[in-house]
Amino acid sequence: MVTTPNAARIIIAGTGGDSGKTFVSMGLCASWRHRGYKVATFKKGPDYIDAAWLSYVSGFKTRNLDTYMMGAEGVLHSFHRNCLHDGINLIEGNRGLFDGFDSRGTHSTAELAKLLKTPVVLVLNVTKVTRSAAAVVLGFLKLDPDVKIAGVIINRIGGSRHEDIVRRSIEEICGIPVVGAIPRIKSDHLLPGRHLGLVTPEEHAQISGLNDEIRRIIEDNVDIDRIGKFAEEIPALDNRYSPETPAVIPSGKARIAYFYDSSFTFYYQDNLEALQGAGAELIPISSLESQSLPDCDGLYIGGGFPETHAVQLSQNRSLLESVRKHASAGLPIYAECGGLIFLCRSIEYEKKTYSFANIFPVDLEITPRPQGHGYMEVEVDSDNPYFPLRTKICGHEFHYSRVKSGQDPVGSIFSVKRGQGCFSQRDGLIYKNVLASYLHIHAAGVPQWAGNLVDLASRNKNRK
Repeated sequence: MVTTPNAARIIIAGTGGDSGKTFVSMGLCASWRHRGYKVATFKKGPDYIDAAWLSYVSGFKTRNLDTYMMGAEGVLHSFHRNCLHDGINLIEGNRGLFDGFDSRGTHSTAELAKLLKTPVVLVLNVTKVTRSAAAVVLGFLKLDPDVKIAGVIINRIGGSRHEDIVRRSIEEICGIPVVGAIPRIKSDHLLPGRHLGLVTPEEHAQISGLNDEIRRIIEDNVDIDRIGKFAEEIPALDNRYSPETPAVIPSGKARIAYFYDSSFTFYYQDNLEALQGAGAELIPISSLESQSLPDCDGLYIGGGFPETHAVQLSQNRSLLESVRKHASAGLPIYAECGGLIFLCRSIEYEKKTYSFANIFPVDLEITPRPQGHGYMEVEVDSDNPYFPLRTKICGHEFHYSRVKSGQDPVGSIFSVKRGQGCFSQRDGLIYKNVLASYLHIHAAGVPQWAGNLVDLASRNKNRK
């Protein structure tokens, strides 16, 4: 593979969820790196866990690209700012190639492919399917001819005869190459799943040697060189979105701590960098081991899996008390989803109840089914220190928890226009300078967020 100055790039998409695109994407990244190439990784959509696995295997801080949360220009700016011109850029799609916001596929992987002028390799699960696989691929080719599907990887092949029939059917009927045929593999030990998707890299019990094992499977069954050529045969991108030299912003305007451990891993890299760009010094701390908050002017708590760490979190009473004390004193705290859980009174998980920070006198419970899943839109309708009134914010939610009791005395600032939120189409619990919600935002789509949080933290610093 010869790299190009025009950012060699490829999208690995699926015909649906669980097609195997994360496994394929990881294997390609591992193989290219093994061969000495630089690899940059991107994840279409608001997914944190797949992005974390791409970061793990590529050694690159994966960026999310989502036109709903970021807008088309936000996506273009982010890709131009972070792509490699001396390596290869891999973008993993989400769900099916044409699955999006509505029946027209708005905000789908297909629309992203057209926006970034990027060819697609389609991953197709062919379990219990032979010639019908060609009908599926033909439909994908015909639905939108402006999407360039360069090749197909057939996944979960049952044997050589199965592979031969499926391969010949697709290539003869569709006129498109099959560039990989992956056998059925018991991969639970490779990428085990649970609620919200895969287990995160931080919690994987058998991660040693994982990259090499996935790499060998892909190298044995996929034409990696041909996919590399697809990535090079690309049109030029619009130079209007090439990054300019950023303005120098004084660092140390405020010290903002954030929880980062196996309990809390859901942070967009762009959000952290936006806070730094606004002048924040970021201080990662462990919610499991730290006994108190450090000397800081603000706290950011992202999402994650506090419920699966509920025993340790609830037993760390000194940190819970420290957070509660600082919140009462006016410390700015911004929390998303898992952070909301941490700041509430209790969580019921697997028939046991665990006490948390009790900044909000609200009791939650984890349910077997998602309580909020998908894109979300809210409007600010109450005074708060973070967002002006009538601000509309687009983001997403994905949570299995819900409010069980205690909602009546708690104030909220978001009217939910799309999605579920906390209760009765409300979200954004507010207490002094603490704001917690199920809403996940991307800094590119809410550009005032980072500056407002840093300014609030800076004022808190000066007040102290």
